[in-house]
Amino acid sequence: MNQQNEKRGFRSLLEILFVSTRLGLTSFGGPIAHLGYFHEEYIRRRKWMSEKNYADLVALAQFLPGPASSQVGIGIGVMRAGVVGGIVSFIGFTLPSVIALMIFAMLLHEFDATNAGWIHGLKIVAVAVVAHAIMGMAKNLTPDNKRKKIALLALIGTLIWQSAMTQIGVILIAALLGFMLYKRHDAEQETSSHFPISKKVATICLGLFFTLLFALPVIREITGSYWVAMFDSFYRSGSLVFGGGHVVLPLLEQAFVPTGWIDEEAFLAGYGATQAVPGPLFTFAAYLGTVMNGWLGGLVATVAIFLPAFLLILGALPFWDQLRSNPNIKGAIMGINAAVVGILISAFYFPIWTSSIAAPIDFALAAVLFTMLAYWKLPPWIVVVTGAIGGVLLGLI
Repeated sequence: MNQQNEKRGFRSLLEILFVSTRLGLTSFGGPIAHLGYFHEEYIRRRKWMSEKNYADLVALAQFLPGPASSQVGIGIGVMRAGVVGGIVSFIGFTLPSVIALMIFAMLLHEFDATNAGWIHGLKIVAVAVVAHAIMGMAKNLTPDNKRKKIALLALIGTLIWQSAMTQIGVILIAALLGFMLYKRHDAEQETSSHFPISKKVATICLGLFFTLLFALPVIREITGSYWVAMFDSFYRSGSLVFGGGHVVLPLLEQAFVPTGWIDEEAFLAGYGATQAVPGPLFTFAAYLGTVMNGWLGGLVATVAIFLPAFLLILGALPFWDQLRSNPNIKGAIMGINAAVVGILISAFYFPIWTSSIAAPIDFALAAVLFTMLAYWKLPPWIVVVTGAIGGVLLGLI
């Protein structure tokens, strides 16, 4: 009987790995598109969980900081085959883009291509992509004047005081404002769901998440270790991202560009290249780590930036029913999401716009790419290829 259970469990893990890897190779279009791919594959085709449980899982991932689509994928793996299933699901969905971006980083370093025309084109792609993300997020996350004001304050604060600590402070202040302004926000009627994680395991995961968040900076100061500093910077960035993968851009930029660990040209080129690969945007960290410290740096960066997402989704699953029915918690999250819009607009101006749009012809190319993405609804990889070709042509003018 035990052998049968082991075989069944092993087959489940292989199936999760196969399906998640296929999604990791084909899921273009960002986190919202990923959730659509997941729904089609896991819910409609394979019926691994009910529509209700999937909706609950998506809501939880939107509630937590971190990469929403990756957290949903982890949660599906957990509900299918336990914690190991979550790990396997994550590996399958994430590894293809990690490998692609690490190879890109190595080629960029090998051929010293940071000043090539196509790299400039990729930087302009980043302008179009982030502008498109801002439009969608502003519409959804700042629908009323109160949240528009929170976004404006976040924009002004992060432009005037450009540091990672400012962004943390802005997020905390926005949570407080959201709590005060929306504490009477009506809680929706929700039905309960069952998630196969014990509260003991969940508490350990949450404890580890906060322990690392507060202990890593201390260990970094005491040891002076480059690797601890690198792990801490990626871990902190992964811990504080509300609103999707694009929001990790300003956190990573503040963590690595001013310190000289990576120059702005290489940073934006990698961000543009990230749009051309399937899978989660957080795999941008694999590119950054590889540029800084080769393939080992890429692996360390990937583990560090995704670890908070893992710990949070495992830690929050058993408590989700209580959290989502609390109007005060909902109000704080509404304030944070509004601040995210302001932070992203700030990053759109600096460093993206200031280091990519140097002439009217650059803006013209950005407008074309934005139109392709936002109005013609072309696949992101076509937009990236067009941007790279456009950058080469601009260099010939």
